[in-house]
Amino acid sequence: MKAMKAMNAAGLLLAAMYLPVSPQAGAQEYPSKPIRMIIPWPPGGITDVISRGLAASLSESLGQQVVIDNRPGAAGTLGVGIVAKSLPDGYTLMMTDVPSHAISASLYTKLPYDPLKDIEPIALPSRSPLVLVVNPKLGVKTIPQLIEIAKARPGEFAFASSGPGSITHLTGERFNRQTGIKPIHVPYKGGGPATAALVAGEAGMYFSCISAAIPYIKAGRLTALGITLPTRSPLYPDVPAVTEVIPGFVMGCNTGFFAPGGTPRRIVGRLYTEAMKAVGQPRMKELLTLNSAEPAPFTQAQFKGYVANEVRDWREVVRAAGLKVD
Repeated sequence: MKAMKAMNAAGLLLAAMYLPVSPQAGAQEYPSKPIRMIIPWPPGGITDVISRGLAASLSESLGQQVVIDNRPGAAGTLGVGIVAKSLPDGYTLMMTDVPSHAISASLYTKLPYDPLKDIEPIALPSRSPLVLVVNPKLGVKTIPQLIEIAKARPGEFAFASSGPGSITHLTGERFNRQTGIKPIHVPYKGGGPATAALVAGEAGMYFSCISAAIPYIKAGRLTALGITLPTRSPLYPDVPAVTEVIPGFVMGCNTGFFAPGGTPRRIVGRLYTEAMKAVGQPRMKELLTLNSAEPAPFTQAQFKGYVANEVRDWREVVRAAGLKVD
């Protein structure tokens, strides 16, 4: 009899192990240990600053520490590759700028991951525009005036970028193609040197992430001609949107929240909910405003579609510029 009871108990235990777990229960159990958030860029940039703010908020709401792990290299692809190869269990996440992620899909011929299949978009906690800036000594106040000067100085007029294949480079290339100008491309090793070169008069124009350019604009050392938002920003109402002159010219330094491809929907859904709650908190709102950024009102599905569109759109720009990196 005792043997029969023991067998029945073992059978019940085995059956319980195979009972289906509801998504709600799984979501409540996650997370049960610290989470690593990879940033494929060096510390100090806007992606790093925004990510650290979000990580602090998520640590509180999730009840587990979200630990920042900066993994710069190969224009962000080194860190993305680590995430792509990580277990899709919600314990390795990533924050990176969406344009660089999308540009890499076409720029690099031998990526060790698929930017769409191996990386799952969660949310877009931060978006901010690029701003077209020029040196005040150039004497232009509008985009049409800039185009006129660039066309009048073929082989002499130059545009700066933070490096070949960067968003600042390819945004400039797109601007050149759509306006018919042919300035010389002068790449620098990062946004700081590019901005400094423009202030020194070494180049005629530069598409900068707005957070980096604002101090120079306020000091009168750079002139802002336009921002790459669909409409003018309430933060800078006097700066026109580039799309007012060039229809559809919209892009930005948008920082996205990602997980490895195949991460369970219940976990992605939980992370999306907590991320959007975080950006609604006063301290995150303040952090975003200080960096001329705002959260995007996307659902998780809309953000996923947005990333796919970015990959497609930047592919066209990369091909037109004739760029490839092995």
